[in-house]
Amino acid sequence: MQRGKAAMIIAVILIIGCSLFPVSSLAQEVETEAESAILVDGNTGDVLFKKEADQALPPASMTKMMTEYLVMEAIEEGEISWDTTTQISDYPYSISADPSFSGVGLTQNQDYTVRSLYEAMAINSDNATSIALAELIAGSEGEFVKMMNDKAAELGMEDYKFVNSTGLSNSDLGGNIPEGTSEEDTNLMSARAAATLAYHLVNDYPEALEISGTPTTEFDGQTIQNWNWMIPGMPGYLSDFGYEGVDGLKTGYTEDAGNTFTGTVEREDQRLISVVMKTSSREQRFEETRKLFDYGFEQFEKQELFGSGYRMEDKETIPVTKGKEDQVAIETGEALSRMIRQGEEEAYSIDYKLNEEELTAPVEAGQQIGEATLVYEGEVPQENIVEENPNTVPVVTVSAVEKSNWFMLTLGNIGSFFGNIFTGAVDMVKGWF
Repeated sequence: MQRGKAAMIIAVILIIGCSLFPVSSLAQEVETEAESAILVDGNTGDVLFKKEADQALPPASMTKMMTEYLVMEAIEEGEISWDTTTQISDYPYSISADPSFSGVGLTQNQDYTVRSLYEAMAINSDNATSIALAELIAGSEGEFVKMMNDKAAELGMEDYKFVNSTGLSNSDLGGNIPEGTSEEDTNLMSARAAATLAYHLVNDYPEALEISGTPTTEFDGQTIQNWNWMIPGMPGYLSDFGYEGVDGLKTGYTEDAGNTFTGTVEREDQRLISVVMKTSSREQRFEETRKLFDYGFEQFEKQELFGSGYRMEDKETIPVTKGKEDQVAIETGEALSRMIRQGEEEAYSIDYKLNEEELTAPVEAGQQIGEATLVYEGEVPQENIVEENPNTVPVVTVSAVEKSNWFMLTLGNIGSFFGNIFTGAVDMVKGWF
């Protein structure tokens, strides 16, 4: 009997607790043993989780994501192509010949295509090929480092410092210190900065994922293997680390940095980007990433909150002057979707910002007249890693409004003229009394 009463009391407490605390408040959090970490929505840049995300740490070979970005940009701008060839200078050759660094073993006096060098860098994390590409694009690694820092500022990154193209410490470069840097320098990035870089690489150059998601490939007669063990289809025991949908992005290790990893995964049109820094082992960087990915997919869901054609209450029309109609209906030109935390569907509203208070005919159907922005009114603070607002869509006119003909416009002007006279006369008479 006592047990029955206790069970009833517990049930009542649970019911009351659930009514007092919304589902979002009870949502499971995630804990990571990484010193610094972040998880973001890869489509919008919304931050889903963070831990010491603004702490600048050595990123090791995650630095190569910036080298990848600048190579892709140079190809896009026609400065080089995938088939452009180059040879290996003494500096990258000395790095390639050092067995303490990850490398594919380059040969001098041999032509290498940009494609083959890029694959060795992105898949096998080769250092010498990164330097060779930097020299090809900028003439020297020192000039390339300037490009890296300039691009970081342009992409809106914060808490970063690039001093070479590889992620090695400058003290490991055998005296080949990039101009403008010192031997004591090392690259620095926060988890937020790394996620920002990855976001732009993935969205600006999706082709990068076709390469970074390759488990193994051939280079100069040898098979090279990806250091990202979470890619499905890795050989042997590495397949145990596979995670459905992972197609990038970049691992890293130095003694100063520890084991780092920027990963990305896509499932059912939902892309996540994660960064973990300073984990204790190769295995742990993937284990911690798995925790973040599981958390993202289990606690968040992509939902269409306001569909295309949504008409905001009390702002369903806008006045039109000099037209055959005196108003026109307005609506959202695209749907507003985002990954939202479970139980927070009702925490979002929509707001319009119109370019002007009224339109002048003629008005075209589908004419953009402003923007609709998703507004979050929940309890959990919202952050985003990109400057542009991904939660904004156009507000457009539903139909066209033709310009009224000259006769009707004239009648309207005459009516306005006499109306003004009449109003003035009434006011004057009122003044007499």
